[in-house]
Amino acid sequence: MLTGSRKYSPSPSSPASRASSSSLPVAPRRSPRALDRHSSLLSQYGALLESYTEGELRRLLGALARRRGRAAGSGGRRRPEPAGGRAKRARGRHKPCGLRQLEVSVSELGLGYESDETVLFRYCSGSCDGAVRSYDLSLRSMRGRRRIRREKVRARPCCRPLAYDDDVSFLDAYNHYYTVNELSAKECGCV
Repeated sequence: MLTGSRKYSPSPSSPASRASSSSLPVAPRRSPRALDRHSSLLSQYGALLESYTEGELRRLLGALARRRGRAAGSGGRRRPEPAGGRAKRARGRHKPCGLRQLEVSVSELGLGYESDETVLFRYCSGSCDGAVRSYDLSLRSMRGRRRIRREKVRARPCCRPLAYDDDVSFLDAYNHYYTVNELSAKECGCV
């Protein structure tokens, strides 16, 4: 790239340069880039672009042109990302501990029963960052200092059921009647 602060002399073969060669300073000349080397950017991008089809290249260039147009239209300022991208995923990670539900077949529960009946499975999910107690802070410190090494302990509260729904009864694929207790959560909390 050429910068405005450097001045380059005309090529030495021109008549004007021979006449005023003593009055103009001679600028250092850059050596030409080797375009046939594999490490050059041009060959790397060329190989990358050759792997695309014509339609893919058109879509890629169109997307880049739209992105550049949006950036130019906003005066160079970045617009906030629309809800649905990274911001939405980040908000989804920090849901508080709460009761969720899902309709599943009895076979999907993984208890070894074969049945086409569906049940409403309620479960606890979410983070418990607000329920951190002195115990959790001390436990985390002891693990950090390697005073507690081998035991598998959690240094933060866990979202778990505090109470369970009524027992669930169903018929399996062989017309046997079963009742399962403590299957579905009724109330959740940080334990």
